[in-house]
Amino acid sequence: MSQATTAQRVGAEDIAVRPAAPARSRARALRPFLMIGGIVIVAIGAGAMWLAGGRYVSVSDSYIQADKLAVSTDVSGIVQQVDVHEGQAVAKGQVLFRIDPSQFQIALDGAKASLAQTELDVEALKRDYQRMLSDTAVKQAETQNDQITFNRYSALVRGGSVTRSAYDAARFKLMADQSQLKSLQDQAKVQLARLAGNANIAADQTPQYLAAQAKVNEAARQLRHTVVRAPFAGVVTHVSSLQPGQYLAASTAAFGLVSNTDVWVTAHPKETVLTWVKPGDKANVRVDTYPGRVWHGTVQSISPAAGSEFSILPAQNSSGNWVKVVQRIPLRVVFRNAAGDPPLRAGMTTEVSIDTGHKRTLSDLFSGLF
Repeated sequence: MSQATTAQRVGAEDIAVRPAAPARSRARALRPFLMIGGIVIVAIGAGAMWLAGGRYVSVSDSYIQADKLAVSTDVSGIVQQVDVHEGQAVAKGQVLFRIDPSQFQIALDGAKASLAQTELDVEALKRDYQRMLSDTAVKQAETQNDQITFNRYSALVRGGSVTRSAYDAARFKLMADQSQLKSLQDQAKVQLARLAGNANIAADQTPQYLAAQAKVNEAARQLRHTVVRAPFAGVVTHVSSLQPGQYLAASTAAFGLVSNTDVWVTAHPKETVLTWVKPGDKANVRVDTYPGRVWHGTVQSISPAAGSEFSILPAQNSSGNWVKVVQRIPLRVVFRNAAGDPPLRAGMTTEVSIDTGHKRTLSDLFSGLF
């Protein structure tokens, strides 16, 4: 190849390279602006997202709770009949089981007989009081007559018209009748006190009658409690633990009853997310068992103390070796399981999203920095 040809090729390459140099220069000049612009855009986006956030609080540490009751009764006896079976839904007031009422019916009959006898006793007291008044009136008349006789003998004994022995006999008779009159009057007062100070009191107003009536009421109450009814609607469980013929002591749990209508969610959010949460805030509840379904509820209450405060051995800081641990504050979300909704069971895991309605401002950002 000739030198002329080589020179022409190099010249052509120089011409081809020269236009690219200004483009690289411009890229180098724009690079700082692009980098700064990217950071600014990211910062603006992050700030916008931060300002838009903070309204909703999500809590995954939450579980469904329901009213639970260990069904029992306050009377002891032999189980006569169990009216429900395992897993049965029962209505409020429905009979769950029965205890043999024989002994309680006998006790009630005896209490009623005692009540009737008390009423007769009160009437007898009233009649006896009237008899005492009559006896007192008779004795009072005798005493007055004895007083007249004694006064007359007192005047005659000085003149010798009446012997001294007759005078003494009249005096002793007067003293004896006065003592008997005083005794009859005291007996009448005691009898009147037994009638509550009212000789015409109705029998059912006397303390004796009221005490006997209380025994009748207690016997009737125990008889009623031999039939155990559901205090609220729910589902019974562990029914097989109670069998007919079994002796059930008073206050012994027979089986369980769990409400299927009054349910709520107990959540344990961190204290750091409760800044704007308050009772009355709307909340959405999602149950892990039923993906895609949402229950709408309301924050009913927030516990006045952290969960650790209710532990048997709460944490102490007397040693001075303190480590900051974020506490969890229990709160309750109530909602209604409407007809057609799938069944909810106590202990199911849920996720709660609370709408606090709060909107962040730049002041919130700077208050967190200083």
